[in-house]
This record gives sequence, C-alpha cells and structure tokens, in this order.
Amino acid sequence: MSLLVVGSVAFDAIETPFGKTDKIIGGAATYISLSSSYFNDKVNLVAVVGGDFPKADIALLEKHGVNTEGLQIKEDEKSFFWSGKYHNDMNSRDTLVTELNVLGTFDPQIPEGYQDCRFLMLGNLAPSVQKTVIQRLRKRPELIVMDTMNFWMEIAMSELLETIALVDVLCLNDEEARQLTGEYSLRRAAKKILEMGPKNVIIKKGEHGALLFNHHEVFFAPALPLEEVFDPTGAGDTFAGGFIGYLASRGETSFSSMKNAIIFGSAMASFCVEKFGVERIVGLSDSELDARVQEFVNLVQFQIPLEA
Repeated sequence: MSLLVVGSVAFDAIETPFGKTDKIIGGAATYISLSSSYFNDKVNLVAVVGGDFPKADIALLEKHGVNTEGLQIKEDEKSFFWSGKYHNDMNSRDTLVTELNVLGTFDPQIPEGYQDCRFLMLGNLAPSVQKTVIQRLRKRPELIVMDTMNFWMEIAMSELLETIALVDVLCLNDEEARQLTGEYSLRRAAKKILEMGPKNVIIKKGEHGALLFNHHEVFFAPALPLEEVFDPTGAGDTFAGGFIGYLASRGETSFSSMKNAIIFGSAMASFCVEKFGVERIVGLSDSELDARVQEFVNLVQFQIPLEA
C-alpha cells in the first residue's frame, strides 16, 4: 500500500563515547523512509534539501526503493544541519549546532502521484507544516501517524494541539508525553492524549521499550538488550518507519496489527543504534531482520500454567 513520508532530510555530525563523525546523512524522513522500505515497496518522500546535499545520498534512498519525486532541491541554499554530543549513559545529549537553513522555509509540495497515499507518516516538523500536508491531500489517508518533540510544546503549543486532533496515532517519548499532559503516570498521560483526538498513542521509552495505548487496550514491547549502543541518533524515527512500513505492507490498522508493528519497529531501531547514522539500516538482509524479530519473540514469549 502506498506510504507517504514527510520530514527532514539533512546532515548530522555526531559524537558519542565510541567516536565521532563529520557530516553524514540524517534527518527524520531519511531514517523513516529507509526503515519502512524493508516492508513496503511504495514509499514516497516529501522533504527539502539544499544544493550541498550529495547526489549519492539521494541515490542511496532511491536504491532502497524510495520515490524522491517529492524531494525539493534548493540549489542556492544549504541543507538542514544538526550536531550533537552524547553523554556516557547514551540517554542524554547536548545539541551543539542547529542550522535550519532550507527547513526554515519548508513548504511541502505533494506530487500528483502521491495523492493516492493510504498511509501517512508525519516526521518531526513544525506542527503547522504537518497540518499543511494533511490539508493538501485531497483524500484523507486510512492512517495518519505523527511524531513530535518537546520543542514544539514550548513554542507552538496551540498549533501542535490543532494538528494532534487530526491524526490517528501520536508518537512521542516518555518525557514529551509528560510535558504535553502534565501527568507523570504514562497511563494517565496516554489517556489525556487520546482525549486530544488520536485513536492511539505510542510512548517510546528508549532502552526500556515502547507502550501502545488506545481507549481500551495497552500493549508493551521491550527493547532488545544489546551489548553496545553505538549511536542512538535516529532510533525513534527508525522505529516509526518500521511501525508504519509494516502496517502499510499489510494494509491493516487494527490494534492487533499495531502490536505486531511495534515489534517490527523495535527490531529496526535495534539495528539503527549499532552503528553511526544510517549505516546499519542500509542493505539489511531478510534473514537478518527475521532473526532479529525472532529475538524479540523469544524475549517476551512465555507460558504460565494457572491453577483452576
């Protein structure tokens, strides 16, 4: 089923306890598109880059079957750039540089060939831009998933709430869920978010897994215990890409299907953190992905005989 991904395609420069990089390909839409491409062969991208963005990196996306017709290239401008340094615990980081460049004036254009999308993934962007994408689609997709972050809660809360009301699934981390709702309990936070409009909410807990809520059910998926976490950058977006890519491949939006999608998204995220940037989620084999998903199944599968 056709999937539309909207978000940033960018440069990152990353430093962790394991090393550092110069500028490498990054951005929410990059991670989402690459991750979802393992499940769905109809991934359409809408994003913007500057003339400094390498043609080889665009070719990398296309090699994974990502349609880049909706990727705007502003030849006389620079691409979005973010630089960060992770602390020893790998759960916290300092942002060193943020240069919006072309992303500061991003006006998403939806090619005619994208108008039939049945699944829409809104990567982390200004909520006004995310809302514009929804409004520019002539037919509402069957499922709209939206990612966001605390920055928009601080500077654009009213626009954020307007956009949240339009989507089916809101995806955010535990810190952001607490900030958005003022509730420390994640179950209470999820309840408040569901009252804002979405039918489902995913609360990511990093190395502690992810929670999926609707009005009646709760599902928890653990994160895979890894020996080393090399670079957490993009793990949440990779998770989101696996999640919506799986659903789009099945053409299903039930809570039961979302539970499976959470596992596949978690499996993709576990690959992402093993190397810098997108290196580990490029060129994965089916057998690698199947084996990783089986690790998740083995991790949570158990039987307890209950006495009558």
